[in-house]
Amino acid sequence: MTVCVCVDIKHEDNEQIVDVGDGSIEYVAADITEYLPPRKEYAFVSCFPPCDSLAVSGARWFQKKGLSALDSGVSNVIAAREIAQWAEPTYGWMIENPVSTLSSYWRDPDYRFHPYEYDNYTKNDDGYTKKTCLWTSDEFTMPASDTDLTKEDTDSRIHDAPPSENRKEFRAKTPMGFARAVHQANDEQLNEEPLIVE
Repeated sequence: MTVCVCVDIKHEDNEQIVDVGDGSIEYVAADITEYLPPRKEYAFVSCFPPCDSLAVSGARWFQKKGLSALDSGVSNVIAAREIAQWAEPTYGWMIENPVSTLSSYWRDPDYRFHPYEYDNYTKNDDGYTKKTCLWTSDEFTMPASDTDLTKEDTDSRIHDAPPSENRKEFRAKTPMGFARAVHQANDEQLNEEPLIVE
């Protein structure tokens, strides 16, 4: 049985194990700067550290947030990289962030993509732009784009999202098509035919 361990400080009131298909998701409430997963064999590690104080889209607020916000943002990325490397996953690891100052503080990303480039991997509507960057291990395989869309066919729903209670969560949501594409490209046990997820 495949088990996905999902670690987020926001899971404080939601620590549970949920059966999904042939596997399960274990929700763990933890601050990744103070967390190491149990020692076992891991297939893959995906990290999505908060971008609030790193993304260039929020640069106009950097000075007001101050050095402590910058320190927190960079510390989360450092912790994510340390966990990913420590876990020694079979198929490697990736750290995701939008276009950000990580290129200045760390290194240029290994890959860049827009969600619309993976729109055909699922029946979800991922036909939108949001330039996203990946820093990865050498074992990581970047999935091939599979879309009939061009940039002109897409919308900018992330950039245009109006202020709301859940705007931050909406903007941070991982596009399902890209998630499915990464899974397929980095798991040799999967069949060659794509698995469609609704």
